[in-house]
Amino acid sequence: MAVVSMKQLLEAGVHFGHQTRRWNPKMKRYIFAERNGIYIIDLQKTVRMIDDAYNFVRESVMAGGTVLFVGTKKQSHDTIKEEAERCGMFYVNERWLGGMLTNFKTIRSRVAHLKRLEKMEEDGTFDVLPKKEVLALRKEMERLRKYLGGIRSMDRLPSVLYVVDPRKEQIAVAEARRLRIPIVAIVDTNCDPDEVDFVIPGNDDAIRAVRLITSKIADAVIEGNEGRDAGAGEVVEEEEEVVYVDSDYDSGYEDQDSEEYGSEDGDDE
Repeated sequence: MAVVSMKQLLEAGVHFGHQTRRWNPKMKRYIFAERNGIYIIDLQKTVRMIDDAYNFVRESVMAGGTVLFVGTKKQSHDTIKEEAERCGMFYVNERWLGGMLTNFKTIRSRVAHLKRLEKMEEDGTFDVLPKKEVLALRKEMERLRKYLGGIRSMDRLPSVLYVVDPRKEQIAVAEARRLRIPIVAIVDTNCDPDEVDFVIPGNDDAIRAVRLITSKIADAVIEGNEGRDAGAGEVVEEEEEVVYVDSDYDSGYEDQDSEEYGSEDGDDE
C-alpha cells in the first residue's frame, strides 16, 4: 500500500507546479500537462517516489542513521521544526549558515559556546557581570539559539538531508553533495532534479503540500526508530537464550574452555 494516496496529494495541491516560463527543462519527465500557464506535476510518479524516499529514510534510520530537515522559507518554516521535533531529528528552518556541514567542527564549537552562555545564565554568572556586557551576551545567545537551536544535539554529520526546495537551499545541497550525504527533497518544476538523490516531484510553495510530504518523511523516521528498537530487543533475547544454554554445559568442560568462551563473547561485543 502506498504511503500517501493520490487523493491526499490532490487535496493538498501537490500537483501544482510553477508557471511555464519559470521551469527547469530537466523536470520535463515529471510533468503531466500544462494548464492556464502552470505546469501540472504527474502525481502517479510522485506517489511512487514518495514510497521510495520513505523506504530509504526508514532503512537509514533503522541502521542507526540520522536525518537533518532543512526548509528556511516561510512556507516550510513551522512544518520543518514541528515534524523534526515530532520524530526526534534535527532541523534548520532559519538561514542556512555556510559550512553547517562542510565546516561542522566550527559549527559544533559555536553550539558549545551557546551551551556555555546558557550555563552562565543559569548559574548566576550574568548577575555579577556589568549590565552592558550581559545585554551583549544575551543577544549573542538568542542569535545562536535562532540559527543553531535545531542542531544543538547533532554531534555528528547526518546520514540523510531532507530538503524543501533544493533551489532555495542550494548551499545546503552543495555541501551535502560534497560530503556524499544522500539528499531527499521536494522538487518543484523550477528545480534541478539531478542535484537530488531521492526526488519527490511536488509543489514546494503550498503549506499544505509541504506539511503532507514532510509528515510522511517524519513517519518514516519514527518507523525506522521503532524497527531499530525492535531489532535491539531481539538481540537481547538471543543473548539471554545463549546464557541459558551455556549454563547447561558440564561444569568440568566449561572450566576447561572458559578462557576461550570469554574471548569469543568479547569479540561479539
